[in-house]
Amino acid sequence: MTKQKSVIEKTPASAAEPDKYLRMYQQMMSIRIFEEQVNDLYTRALMPGLAHLYIGEEAIAVGICSALRPDDYITSTHRGHGHCLAKGASPDRMFAELLGKEAGYCRGKGGSMHIADPATGNLGANAIVGGSAGIATGAAFSAKRLGNGRVAVCFFGEGALGQGLLYETMNLAQLWKLPVIYVCENNTYNEYTHYSETTAGDVLARPKAFGIQAERVDGQDVRAVYATANAVVERARGGNGPAFLLCDTYRYRGHHVGDVSREYYRSKQEEQKWVSERDPIKLFSDWLIAHKLATAGQLQTMNAEVKSTIDAAVQFALNAPYPDPLEVQQDVYA
Repeated sequence: MTKQKSVIEKTPASAAEPDKYLRMYQQMMSIRIFEEQVNDLYTRALMPGLAHLYIGEEAIAVGICSALRPDDYITSTHRGHGHCLAKGASPDRMFAELLGKEAGYCRGKGGSMHIADPATGNLGANAIVGGSAGIATGAAFSAKRLGNGRVAVCFFGEGALGQGLLYETMNLAQLWKLPVIYVCENNTYNEYTHYSETTAGDVLARPKAFGIQAERVDGQDVRAVYATANAVVERARGGNGPAFLLCDTYRYRGHHVGDVSREYYRSKQEEQKWVSERDPIKLFSDWLIAHKLATAGQLQTMNAEVKSTIDAAVQFALNAPYPDPLEVQQDVYA
């Protein structure tokens, strides 16, 4: 576990944006409680299939998306609930999609790994590792041709570093100076294998070989993620081309909700060390309180409000009807 030095450690508290930071805290809590409810639905056999939880990685999705405009694009991954929520998705429609209900974003046909919401710029999650690199880069190409000032963000895990599509698209993005940010969420494990056993050399040397600006950031520090993302997003929006962010993070739970006993590939001590020392929500709440941007009581009230919203969203999804079986071939393009 390596703690990266925050790019904004010396930023005075007076320079903070209190309202934005409190919204970011609320979003992080929303993702955490949403994912805990997803796990509960799975363990109670109320959710079909599997889901890949984002617990422990909330600072990345929130930090990145807080630097974006509502009309900017994102593409997501199989571990994508956090990205969807941070970009503006509604929890009730998210849960409806997970439960296969008609009210879901894809009318119950996409499930956990294929949620898309074009209204918020979310071009979709993708169960293929690295599969959305071409989609995000294509969106950036269209934005440049149309001159609409939009930026595209491509989220992917460190496992995608072994996929050729990522390098092909990064090459084009740099040649054509496309407004796209490649965000690598390195949560340490490719499913059940430590990334050091699958990824050779210096990760940042790869985008740098194309001449792409590359930065490494502490993925547990939402302020550092936001500050770094804000800089590269505005750079891309100004016509200066793509960037690559390597965000060091850790997933608290298993590869998916069914991966309960993980000691055959990582120790309980390792997990507990990340949770106790590097929890992104705890780090952020401590900072907010220390800099008098919020009190412990205010944050507790916000937590309760978030939980109430998520609980209501779960109930909405449980009560929602399934789609008509006659719709089985509608909106399916494969």
